[in-house]
Amino acid sequence: MNKIPLIVSTEWLEEHLNDPKLRVIDATTFMKPLQDGGITLSSGKDSYNVGHIPGAVYADLLHDLSNPGSNLPFTLPERDAFVHHMENLGIGDKDTYTVIYDQGALVGVSVEAPQWAARLRWQLTYEGFENIAVLEGGLQKWKEEGRPLSNATDVYPKADFKGERKKEMLATMEDVIKAMDDDSVILINSLSPEDFKGETDTYPRKGHIPGSVNVFFGCHANPETKTILPNEELKKNFEKTGPLDSDKRVITYCGGGIAATWNALVLEQIGVKNIAVYDGSLNEWASREDLPLVTGSK
Repeated sequence: MNKIPLIVSTEWLEEHLNDPKLRVIDATTFMKPLQDGGITLSSGKDSYNVGHIPGAVYADLLHDLSNPGSNLPFTLPERDAFVHHMENLGIGDKDTYTVIYDQGALVGVSVEAPQWAARLRWQLTYEGFENIAVLEGGLQKWKEEGRPLSNATDVYPKADFKGERKKEMLATMEDVIKAMDDDSVILINSLSPEDFKGETDTYPRKGHIPGSVNVFFGCHANPETKTILPNEELKKNFEKTGPLDSDKRVITYCGGGIAATWNALVLEQIGVKNIAVYDGSLNEWASREDLPLVTGSK
């Protein structure tokens, strides 16, 4: 089977909806900012039940696809549990391909970035699944264009998965500690400029990891059309990080390993190869008083 693009358009997906080899996943999770700087998290399952792209199954990142034994949200689950859940959703067979979408980054905040879809794609790719794409513009763009919706409970035949984990795609806290003083590694903070500079109270401590450069995950799409920017413009978004066409390893991080996966996917879109995501991100790092954080624009 031919490899599908990393990011597919709504037109592309509608044209392929009747393909028996297609698998569609709704990965919506709702993250709502609070006035005190915190956030609330909730599943998108009820929203899926109201209306979703025809044929799509729902994958619950918050509950089913995170590690229940972790004190941090969204950390990677055990491989066997993840693979078992995805096989039951019908994801994994070599002769199928998968498109993932969500309903947007943040509730009440206009950020055109399919971070939940990108998170699930990263998890799947990390575990060795192949031929997976993210839907450009997500369900919001799909609805705005008047494309079909369904409220049926859709299912696919159970799949069989045989791939192998790609350990190089995951960065640990220890990897990031070493990267702070390693010129062969580029650290990218994927949060807003305000979070990066330490002007918000979202995390246990303010600021960013020393040596990291800020590339906001929400700057890669046209807010009016909800389409991803051309590759040349995407490359300009990352110019400040240094020579991405080199052999340097790139580690992206954010608050909880979600937005960082969208930056990682965009980097892959522009041809960068050696990319890892720091899964614990600031939820882990900022909770450790012994780990440094700096404020300001540098």
